Amino acid sequence: GSSRLPVPIVFGHFALATAGLAVWIVYLIADKDVLAWTAFGLLVPVALLGFTMLARWIPVYRARSAAPAVAGEQSAPAERHFPVPVVAGHGLFAVITVVLVLLTALGIGGS
Repeated sequence: GSSRLPVPIVFGHFALATAGLAVWIVYLIADKDVLAWTAFGLLVPVALLGFTMLARWIPVYRARSAAPAVAGEQSAPAERHFPVPVVAGHGLFAVITVVLVLLTALGIGGS
């Protein structure tokens, strides 16, 4: 079925996350503080887009148990089939990543 997650949000989330990862890798190589802050700046909209997708996914997932699909009906949105542990794990690792990047950019725990 079609998705209720807008394509610009999904691809924006992916593209900004990829850019943030690339900047973070360059930061690890170059050790320039501005790169850590740039990575953090890229991760903030990634997190906001992720929360937007989560907010749109929850009602679709909850509707799964309320109304099972009947033969002949329009098929369910693809995100209805996202496994809860995968969504929760992705979100948990994402929050941890943003926090660790922020702490690094602030110089907390540095050697």
